[in-house]
Amino acid sequence: MTYGATGGGYAIRIFYFLFFFLLPGCSLGEMLEEAPLPPPVATAQPWSLDQAPVGDLILDPVSNVVPAVDPDIASLVSSVSQQQLMGYVQAVESFGTRNTFSVTDNPTFGIGAARQWIFNEFQRVGNGRLQVQFQRFPVYYFGYTAEAWNVVATLPGTSGSNDAIVIMAHYDTRPDDATDGASLAPGANDNGGGIALLLETARLMSSREWNQTIVFLAAAAEEQDAQGARRFVQEFFLSGMDVTAAINYDGVGGEVGIPQNIRLFALDMRQSPHGELARYYEYVGGLYVPAFPIHLIDALDREGRYGDHREFVNAGMPAIRLTQSIENPDLLNSRGDTWTQIDYRYLQQVVQMNVAVVANLAGSPATPEVPLIRAMDEPGQYRLNWPVDPAAAGYVIAFRPMAQERYPSFRYVRAREAGNIALTGFDSGMTYAVSMAALDGYGRVSHFTREVIVEPVRETASSP
Repeated sequence: MTYGATGGGYAIRIFYFLFFFLLPGCSLGEMLEEAPLPPPVATAQPWSLDQAPVGDLILDPVSNVVPAVDPDIASLVSSVSQQQLMGYVQAVESFGTRNTFSVTDNPTFGIGAARQWIFNEFQRVGNGRLQVQFQRFPVYYFGYTAEAWNVVATLPGTSGSNDAIVIMAHYDTRPDDATDGASLAPGANDNGGGIALLLETARLMSSREWNQTIVFLAAAAEEQDAQGARRFVQEFFLSGMDVTAAINYDGVGGEVGIPQNIRLFALDMRQSPHGELARYYEYVGGLYVPAFPIHLIDALDREGRYGDHREFVNAGMPAIRLTQSIENPDLLNSRGDTWTQIDYRYLQQVVQMNVAVVANLAGSPATPEVPLIRAMDEPGQYRLNWPVDPAAAGYVIAFRPMAQERYPSFRYVRAREAGNIALTGFDSGMTYAVSMAALDGYGRVSHFTREVIVEPVRETASSP
């Protein structure tokens, strides 16, 4: 069961959809204050031995099945091409402007030419596997109107599930005036680099088949309050698909001389599905691109700013944003934001991380069932039960102290010993967030289950 796939998860998504998209008059701040829901408490769950799998209880299992760099994914990571990335950025910049209100009938200038080129390029690199379509919608912005088109490329998974991983980057640009469709707005870093990332990832990922569906979203009208992402979320939700991870790349091209790391923004890092996705991204990205650290930031976005991932967060879908380590305000929405300013080695490393993370999410076994957890008689000992997936070679378990943002040291169990285990050595006075992922024989890591909160065990007074 993947996060949000249960009946309860669907009901929560319905709540988010109605609350955020159908009720008018709420500001973003007001909406986010209403969003958090209390997590389940493991010690409050009923326990029955009937729920335990067949097999003896295994105490503190030891396993050599651990997360590792899969050679096939590593080959894709190493194939990310700086030359391709530079060519993509130069191409999208060549249209002069990609402003939402620019011309749509000129074959070489304006947003109409840009979106058609992106559509054609997805088809070209898709190896016959990518399903590419336009998603049209009206834009209303301070009395101005336009017809905008998202470009959506879908790489169907083989599992037959309704789950999907969404990788997004907006392709529109703006000068100072967001409604100025005539002035030059090259937008190489904001956000030609993000579009280059989508196309290069699609080129590489389309060379393989994957268990999970991957959606590449080149969003329009981001500069007009993320209207393209909002329309995508609405239609995707109503189609019955379930977004298990939404990753937004915006301003990731880098500049020569900035620190070689990247900022990752996730709302409510310690206790939300966005924080869970952020931890996964940092961990898997670090396995494959260890020289390019990730700076986790507990926030929706930079102060006073927004991005397309906001619309996924508002709908209750796990979503994060990545942005380069330092931004240059002099280049923002300016004619100076050209392809010559980008550090293509920096951008290459961002794309490599994206390929590694998405390939693990899409190519690993299914996310396990949320385990049933119960404190045992001895302090600091917990029993875990869950159904074992025949496709899994092993499992990785995280008992994360709630005050800690990152994963702690993991516990591992081989599939043949999984499903009915006891783990010891924990602090019985500590509150833990417990989650689990499946592993295949090559070290690929599935998405972790939603975190279950295990509260300290409190002794009850005995009767006189």
